[in-house]
Amino acid sequence: MTEKIENPDAPKPISRKTLFYYGLADMPIQMGAIPVAAYLPNYYGQDLGLSLAAVGMIWLLTRLFDAVSDPLIGWLSDRTNTRWGRRRIWMVAAVPVLMLAVYKLFMPVAPVTEAYLFSWLVCFWVGWTMLFIPYYAWAAELSPEYNERTRITGWRAWIGMAANVLSKVIPVLAIFLFGYGGTEETLLLIGTIMLILLPITVGLTVWNVPEGRDYLPTQIPLIPGLKMMWKNAPFKRLVLAFFISQMGSSISTALVVFYIRNVLQDAQNSILMLLVYYGFNLAGIPFWIWFSSRIGKHRAWALGLGLFSCFQLGYLALGAGDFYYMLPITAATGFLGGAFWVIPNSMKADVIDVDRLATGEDRTAWYFAVWSFTTKVGQSIGPALALTLLAYVGFETGTNGESTEEGLFGLKLLYVFGPALGFATAALIAWNYPLDEKAHAELRDKIVAARTK
Repeated sequence: MTEKIENPDAPKPISRKTLFYYGLADMPIQMGAIPVAAYLPNYYGQDLGLSLAAVGMIWLLTRLFDAVSDPLIGWLSDRTNTRWGRRRIWMVAAVPVLMLAVYKLFMPVAPVTEAYLFSWLVCFWVGWTMLFIPYYAWAAELSPEYNERTRITGWRAWIGMAANVLSKVIPVLAIFLFGYGGTEETLLLIGTIMLILLPITVGLTVWNVPEGRDYLPTQIPLIPGLKMMWKNAPFKRLVLAFFISQMGSSISTALVVFYIRNVLQDAQNSILMLLVYYGFNLAGIPFWIWFSSRIGKHRAWALGLGLFSCFQLGYLALGAGDFYYMLPITAATGFLGGAFWVIPNSMKADVIDVDRLATGEDRTAWYFAVWSFTTKVGQSIGPALALTLLAYVGFETGTNGESTEEGLFGLKLLYVFGPALGFATAALIAWNYPLDEKAHAELRDKIVAARTK
């Protein structure tokens, strides 16, 4: 157990009303992330006829744009100064960009080319960055307290995950009640819901949540600032652990529909599996908020990662017709995965305080930009690697392609061991992470002392 730190001068907890309104903008973010990662590669490769190697390469190449857009938008957001604040204005501007990209990606009209997929995926990620980086940076600025930050990210994750689950419930009901289902139909339903929710939820967040004005805007140029960031040892360790875990997670997400449709030979129920997984994510989030306050964020995260990797091995035992035997494993990993949505995001806010003490500035969005870029690189390398290896082992897609037993076995191995190895490695990196609650309290005292001189 970690030692509980009591601070009589700590700010009052944020009201539930404010936390609720803040969390609303995460709804379209969480609803869109999984279809882009799980359904679009499968849909454009297996249904629209693009080659798996081309799809995987497109997912990787779009990150070249993020190498510029993520740090640039983070840097600009930190320097933005308007009467509406420096975060909200970027979020509002992101809405039309994202809506157009969602419409083009989720509801394409054949024939679709590689250039079409590439251009609209770039548009999607630019809009995503404009929304995600200022929004998540805003959370780190709502409170300086170690456990209160977990509460903030927990509320945001729970509300976002509730929307994610709802977006899975609707396609499942469409399948079971109306026989309306499949990858194309699922994308149409989720895309429509996102187009409705984006302006509503972002609007409610920016209208109802106050944005603090007591920040010191950054004056450090871009390149020197990145060099100073490199000296932040806890940040580097956290980013490395998260990068590896995201690679493992993205391999699983990119292959899950392939695994269900081809190994388990179930053409329609992949959305049900995702519903179970994210439903148990939702159930697990309150537990991980509580558990991390008892043993420390990094230890709770490491335990979640390690146990997840163990349960993932259970998918090795499944084959054709075993879809419903998959669901108990999915439920267990879903509950464990609740830790991933809450704890690393809370830890991000803590490591930025190391930079605040070193530089005397508030460069929150800049840090989240680098985090976002690193995350998206991991989420792109994973699918690119998985889809390339999938083609290499002889797995075939399309109406005329017939995969061999070796190809199906290769798919199973990639789906199981990709995430298992990634999560286990990340758990080892995170286990002895140095910035626990006691160390963070001492860090905050130094920041307050430095700013009150």
